Formats: sequence, C-alpha cells, structure tokens
Amino acid sequence: MPQGPSSTREIPETGSIPKHIAIIMDGNGRWAKTRYMPRIAGHKQGVETVRGVIKACIERNIPYLTLFAFSSENWRRPADEVTSLMQLFLGALEQEITRLHENGICFKVIGDLSKFEPKITEFIRIGEQLTAENNRLTFTIAANYGGRWDIMQAMRKMMMQSTEELPLNFEEENLAQYLALSYAPEPDLFIRTGGEYRISNFLLWQLAYTELYFTDTLWPDFDEHELERAIQSYQQRERRFGCTSEQIQVAG
Repeated sequence: MPQGPSSTREIPETGSIPKHIAIIMDGNGRWAKTRYMPRIAGHKQGVETVRGVIKACIERNIPYLTLFAFSSENWRRPADEVTSLMQLFLGALEQEITRLHENGICFKVIGDLSKFEPKITEFIRIGEQLTAENNRLTFTIAANYGGRWDIMQAMRKMMMQSTEELPLNFEEENLAQYLALSYAPEPDLFIRTGGEYRISNFLLWQLAYTELYFTDTLWPDFDEHELERAIQSYQQRERRFGCTSEQIQVAG
C-alpha cells in the first residue's frame, strides 16, 4: 500500500523539508553542445550530478528521491545515443550499487524493464535485493517509464490479481497499491532542470498536488546550492490541497 495518504482523498502532513523529491534531469545534451563535446559527455557529467544530489538529500534528511533517467518516449532518440545511454546506465549500475549499499541507500528502479538487455535487468535485480533493507534514503530511478504506462500497468495488475470481483465503482485505494511507486509517499516537490516547463509523462498520478519548480540550470550544473534554492521556493508555498488558506491555518 502507498506510504502516506492520497492528496486527493485527505490532506497529508507536510513540513518545511520535503519528504519526497522527484526530478526530471534535463539539459545534459545542451550542456555538452555548448562545450563542443558529444552529447554522451553531458550524460556522463549528469551521473556525477546524481551523486551530489543524493548526498545533498541525505544531508537534509530527505527520505525519498526519484529521478527520471529514461522515458518510454526516449527510444525515439537517435539509435547511437540510445545505445550510449544504455551502456552508461549499465556502467553506472556496475559501479554504484555497492557504494549505495555501503551508504545505507535503498535502490529501486521503476518502469517497463522488458526492453532492456538481460545484463541491465540482472544488475537492477541484484541492486534492489542487496539494498532492500536500507532506510537512509530510498533512491528510485525511473527508466523506460511513462506516467500513462504506469496507470495502465496498475489497472492490468489490479484486474488480474484481485482475489474477488472488483466493483464498478472501485476507489483510488484499489488501484494505487499497484502503481510502480506505491512504496513511497507522493512527491512534495517536483524539479525540472534545463528550462523546459512540462512534466513529460512523468508520475502523472503521483504529481496531483506536488509543488512544481522549474529552473534554467542544466542538469550537469545542478548542485546542492541549486537544490537548496528549489527547497527554499517550496518552503514559500502554501499547500492547500483544494482547501482555503483559512482552513489550512486552522488545521495547522
């Protein structure tokens, strides 16, 4: 079952520090282009940024971090770039799983893994099993993930695995437990780097009442100071979840 209430069903507890941050890591290719480097160089630098953001989240006691690494639509990119991205993903898995475990980080991957080569899926399985009991930070990579895919696969699982006939008027709770991110609370803060202002089919269900933050900073340049700016912006928001300011103040 999901950890924490649905934001459309009841008002969740919130604080000055988000419990869950979700990020679209955009701008790797443009970062490389401005430096007359191949696009893959930007993606490699982006892996270094991931390490820094994980560290910054741990230092701020943020328990959940979810990163959008590869969307279900990214297969449309040039074949050579997709191949390089898969090689980079495999290399990162080989190098980072042990380090994540040593730092008490629980590692998870969400998305349709059926398109990945067996070696990648095997490393994902090993990493998830090795780190399953860690609780310092739950670090999730969304790979070959799409928000619409997530809802559709949840519907299929719900229909196939339900032990009794579902009523026609089934509730959110019936479906939510089958979503790919069901183990985490809904994100409090969504960040997109690179100057684009869209969510690109990412966590469509889970972002219903998430605070959105967009920055022109390209992902390879996104550091702990940029993360702090995003958190400071989040702290200035009034999260009403459909209520009035007066209701929130009374409840708070």
